[in-house]
Amino acid sequence: MKAVTAKSWSQMASPSSEVREKMASEFMDAQVALAAPRRLMAQLRNIAESKAPTAAKLDDIVALVAAELRADVCSCFVQRAGDLLELFSAVGLNPELIHKNRIHIGDGVIGDVAAQAVSLALPDVRAYAGFVECPELGGAELKSFCGVPILRGGAVRGVLVIQNRLCRNYGEEVIDILQTVAMVLAELITFGGLMTVQEISVRLPSGGGLTHNAGISLGRGLAIGHAVLYEPRLVMQEIVAGDSKAQTFRLRQAVAGMHEAIDRMLHHNITPTGTETRDILEAYQMFARDRGWLARIEATIAKGLSAEAAVQRILNETRARMVQINDGYIRERLQDLEDLSNRLLSHLMKQHQTATHEALPDDIILVARSLGPAALLDYDRNRLKGVVLEKGSHSNHVAIVARALGIPVIGQCGDVLNHVVSNDQMIVDGDHGVVYLRPSQYDIDLYSRSLEARARRTNMFRRMQHHQSVTRDGVKVSVQMNAGLLTEVSAVQNVGAEGIGLFRTELSFMGWKKYPQVVTQAELYSKVLDQMGGKPVVFRTLDIGGDKPLPYFKAPHEENPALGWRAVRIGMDRPAVLRTQFRAFIRGSKGRDIKIMLPLVTEVAEYDRARQLLEMEKARARKNNIPVPEKIELGVMLEVPALIWQLDTLLQTVDFISVGTNDLMQYLYAADRGNNAVRGRYDPLPPAMLRVLKSIADQCRAAGVPVSVCGEMAGHPLEAMVLIVLGYETLSLSAQSVEAVKMMVPTLDTRQLLPYLEQLMKSREHSLRERLLSFAHDHQVNLAQNI
Repeated sequence: MKAVTAKSWSQMASPSSEVREKMASEFMDAQVALAAPRRLMAQLRNIAESKAPTAAKLDDIVALVAAELRADVCSCFVQRAGDLLELFSAVGLNPELIHKNRIHIGDGVIGDVAAQAVSLALPDVRAYAGFVECPELGGAELKSFCGVPILRGGAVRGVLVIQNRLCRNYGEEVIDILQTVAMVLAELITFGGLMTVQEISVRLPSGGGLTHNAGISLGRGLAIGHAVLYEPRLVMQEIVAGDSKAQTFRLRQAVAGMHEAIDRMLHHNITPTGTETRDILEAYQMFARDRGWLARIEATIAKGLSAEAAVQRILNETRARMVQINDGYIRERLQDLEDLSNRLLSHLMKQHQTATHEALPDDIILVARSLGPAALLDYDRNRLKGVVLEKGSHSNHVAIVARALGIPVIGQCGDVLNHVVSNDQMIVDGDHGVVYLRPSQYDIDLYSRSLEARARRTNMFRRMQHHQSVTRDGVKVSVQMNAGLLTEVSAVQNVGAEGIGLFRTELSFMGWKKYPQVVTQAELYSKVLDQMGGKPVVFRTLDIGGDKPLPYFKAPHEENPALGWRAVRIGMDRPAVLRTQFRAFIRGSKGRDIKIMLPLVTEVAEYDRARQLLEMEKARARKNNIPVPEKIELGVMLEVPALIWQLDTLLQTVDFISVGTNDLMQYLYAADRGNNAVRGRYDPLPPAMLRVLKSIADQCRAAGVPVSVCGEMAGHPLEAMVLIVLGYETLSLSAQSVEAVKMMVPTLDTRQLLPYLEQLMKSREHSLRERLLSFAHDHQVNLAQNI
């Protein structure tokens, strides 16, 4: 045995201050880990169930936390109007500071916890970049800090803080306990009278006179109705629970009930065909059965929380992680999670998420900050007239379902949500992206007449929808439809489209759980051709990457994915991806002629390489006695400006060109169409854009190569009018836009507009829209959508 010298004994008996602090910190955390969780939960439940006033309960909880977590200071701040945090209760601080000390959200460490809605654990708060010394709150004497946001309904209601004079590494156990306590405090603050109604609900009017708000159109159309606020008000009666097994049983029963209700809702509310809606809702259905989500809830119940509190806790944690991620796919999943969590809570609490049908108006304008796509099916389809959302850039799935229901959707309407109250009259103009709140009688009469005119046009279109579109001067225009799923194909006949000018194959890939085999892909393409019955179909090869990731296809993280490794670039680097899809096209065609289009081609060399891969697959098919179509056309989606300067070379070998105006315009103007700050800065009808489009059409016509447009531009009657005059006689657009464009074509005389347009393209104006609208009005061109 090693002898203990006087020196070594002295070192052991009198450790340095740093060692003493570390030993004390480890001892405190060990005590917390051994004793605190269960004991604290039991006492917390007793306080929450007591008949004491709310303020007394708050003081008791703060004292309990300080004692159980060995904190020198424990304080609770509550959010007040004006982005302030007010000290409501504290142990270890001067009692005179209560209700007097206030901190601006974003100021100092406590302010950062509220601003970012994330927990912070700091062994030495002085080293924190945002540290601001506040002597009345302990200043530099309190070295360690641990704070968690008090969250309710996705909003920060306050901050719970513990501090120690010694440097202390707060473990996960401590943070976990504080987050559980914060859930109890959230209920006290929200429903115990500590906050005013105005502070709880930012939707109430702030005395302003907002009458209209320009947002972003996510779904066209027009609606007049009364506001219904989508705001699930679910009040938890119990946060902590002693019997974890009973709570787990309750959870599983509620989950089963929720699954049954979702299945019933999706089967009984069959949405219109011809959209991605069914696949989106089925993906939502699969998400509801995610075992990982349910396992995390059960693990949280095991820590002593009630089933309801566990669901809310997992939602809070996930939201805090995901809300910082600027990714559309992730944001859509967060909306799904919030909707599912609210559904599960309603089953646990035996409450209904929406008001009874009798309490709702007959003309519902649904107003929401956050909304899952399936939530729309909770409302009577005949009574739901429109949707207004706070955000727009991450609400694509909601917009798709709403469009399938035939209702307008406006995003980026935060100002409206800050002023609207239930049953306010509203007008939603999805064509122009405008919402009118409490409109005048004049506006109501004006838009009512527009609704009547639209109804008359729809009846007229139904009588002529299957007629070919021909201009007054005899130009035949082929109005085709964009699609991406098998469920959409039947809409071609329903809306009177003459074919599918763009079939997005990646949408089906996004719905498959793993990379599909050739036979699976071939079966899809064969069914599409079968249903089309000889009408033209243009299949676009995989346009993955960017904003369309595949869960089973790993792609590198990119700062700017729209300009990164995506579309045909993946096919060039991984030829097997492109070859297997070519192989599937050939098998699926069963000898029928087929058209294939390559996205994001940047140079002629990429097209030539793809052509070589196609020829290799044709040879392979012949060798295996698989029927090869007599005619396989390989075209290019022109969306990268660089290809315009090689267009003359490309036209020597390419079979057809389709202009993708969405990406072409954003690349031409260096303006990210996903960036709300610049997405509306440049109009689709400026002289420069029209000159580019005319140059492309002229070169294709001279080379005898068919050219079309398949971007959003083709779906607006005014823009479609211009495209036809520029030489684009095939337009591919969304199913919802076919009617308006087909109604416009017979009223247009291209000979009248062409010389005027050529003059306009020489101008220095920002946009030619107003001048073209005036021309259409003067020459009786039917711009149905723009009335």
